[in-house]
Amino acid sequence: MIEVKNLQQAAEKNPVLRKMSEMGHEQVLFCQDNETGLKAIIAIHNTVLGPALGGTRMWKYDNELDALKDVLRLSRGMTYKAAVTGLALGGGKAVIVGDASTEKTEALMRKFGEYVDSLGGKYITAEDVGMSTKDMMYVKMETDHVTGIPVEMGGSGDPSSVTAYGVYMGMKASAKFKWGSDDLNGKRVVVQGIGHVGENLVKHLTEEGATVIINDINEARLQEVSEMYGAEIMMGDAIYDTEMDIYAPCALGATVNDDTLSRLKCSIIAGAANNQLEDEKVHGEAVKSKGMVYAPDFLINAGGLINVYSELHGYDREQALERTRKIYDTTLEILVKAEQEDITTHEAALIMAEHRIANAQA
Repeated sequence: MIEVKNLQQAAEKNPVLRKMSEMGHEQVLFCQDNETGLKAIIAIHNTVLGPALGGTRMWKYDNELDALKDVLRLSRGMTYKAAVTGLALGGGKAVIVGDASTEKTEALMRKFGEYVDSLGGKYITAEDVGMSTKDMMYVKMETDHVTGIPVEMGGSGDPSSVTAYGVYMGMKASAKFKWGSDDLNGKRVVVQGIGHVGENLVKHLTEEGATVIINDINEARLQEVSEMYGAEIMMGDAIYDTEMDIYAPCALGATVNDDTLSRLKCSIIAGAANNQLEDEKVHGEAVKSKGMVYAPDFLINAGGLINVYSELHGYDREQALERTRKIYDTTLEILVKAEQEDITTHEAALIMAEHRIANAQA
């Protein structure tokens, strides 16, 4: 185990650590266990507002540097996500390097739980890509600092439906801002990525009467969701060339980039994926200049965080949904602020989040 606390001092000798210091991380923990094969990184970005809560992602990264870059960016996003939604939480994230379908074992998850426990509650974990409520159950065998556990154990279970509901609220608020009405009936919406969150979003949109086009690399999954909701299937990157009202990226990040922005024909970008803008400044400005409304991802995908946060005080699903519903009002507030101050919506959301953190420090 390698623990890096004084990043500013260490950064003078190491360019990777310099990047950590520039992003303002408080602590980064590198975890390795030969017996279970565990290789993980826990990044704690900020704990001014409360303990750092953020999910654990298991992914087969090309190398450990890619894993580090991912966890640093994701953990910083969690800080802003918690702050902008008014939660008494800081930002943290963890990644486990490996193939979740073949390398994940109970022993590996329990060893990871030991590392989480070693931080004494400064970091609270939950599920993310490649994880399930069952995995969180194994983690809980070694630490109490875990959320997203099964309902039968007093937890909230799979948070994806609440995440999707928050995205839906953010999308409707964006429609209200753009068109003067939040009615999505008849709107043409492309949902890219139909995992649990994407499917739940398709459900909400279909029920409201939107025309939904779905896109995913999993053809069997596409057929399944299409049959359930009557959604149109579109394969590959042809989605970037189709006429649409709303683009909803719900898979990997960085899909709003130089290539896609030259092709996208939409009025609103509102989805569940993290870090949708490949370059926050460059592509945030490009979206603004094209007259598109971008609903900041770390705000509208915060439903999952709100859901697991509710576990810390005794889970109440209705309270979690009510707090998630407020994403609508916050989204509208940010879009109006961005327009009035002639800044990007991403900048407006960051300013709001940073203001709350600064007030807590004062």
